[in-house]
Amino acid sequence: ANSEDVKSARATVTKLGFEDIIEVLEGFSNEITLPEKADFAVAEIVGSIASEEGAYATILDAHRRLIKEPLNPSNWIPSRIQTYGSPASYTLHNLFQPPEFDWTKLNGEPVRFNCRDEGLQLLSDPVLVEDISFADIKPDGLNKKEIKFVIDGERIEDNTSSLYEEFRRARLPKGEAEKMAKTTAASLTGIALWSRLILDGEGAIDVNSRAFPNGGHQKSHWQTVLPIMNDLPVPVKGGDEVVVNVNFDVTGDVLKPPSYKLDADIIRK
Repeated sequence: ANSEDVKSARATVTKLGFEDIIEVLEGFSNEITLPEKADFAVAEIVGSIASEEGAYATILDAHRRLIKEPLNPSNWIPSRIQTYGSPASYTLHNLFQPPEFDWTKLNGEPVRFNCRDEGLQLLSDPVLVEDISFADIKPDGLNKKEIKFVIDGERIEDNTSSLYEEFRRARLPKGEAEKMAKTTAASLTGIALWSRLILDGEGAIDVNSRAFPNGGHQKSHWQTVLPIMNDLPVPVKGGDEVVVNVNFDVTGDVLKPPSYKLDADIIRK
């Protein structure tokens, strides 16, 4: 729905001599009608939380109106989108605390990270939070579930070294950096979330915003999303369980933005 992009696309089609084969239509997919239904769809409407750019409602509409055989997974690229999550520690949440810094002023907005940012460290193995198959999409997009994470003591130990380097890069003195790294590595800020795409119907080709399956840092144009779930970081140790109630409201209404809510309890071991 960008006139300049449409103009450029049409010029490219003409330049390549495909104007009798390719027709460029202008408009949002939910607002246009195709001359005939398409054989397949290519749709990069995937957010850092997979559904946050309206993929659910958009693909549901395409199911109803735009694709000849929407139940065939091979007719969608990507075929499936997912959101993974893990409890996470965050350097600045430990470094800047009340009363000098008030994290509640974020009003529920999460912090978004470059997926290579070592200032965020995962505390457990990632778990699948959201899983949307474009070929098997349902009218009711509510995603409510309980997920349990187990804090990994080895990750805490490994994270301590990485966080020490982060604090040193921030010019903290050695002794203070060591103390902050140890405290931060054993603290919970929130549940980090990131997306994964399965491009083909067989599940052989994927795109990962963080390394799969361990959630390691890597380059990506998507971000890692971290809601700050408490005013202060919560101390944790290896073996503790983090029980998270997930409430993702991603209904089939194109005009209704998705909403996301997470509540967590820590069971001490």
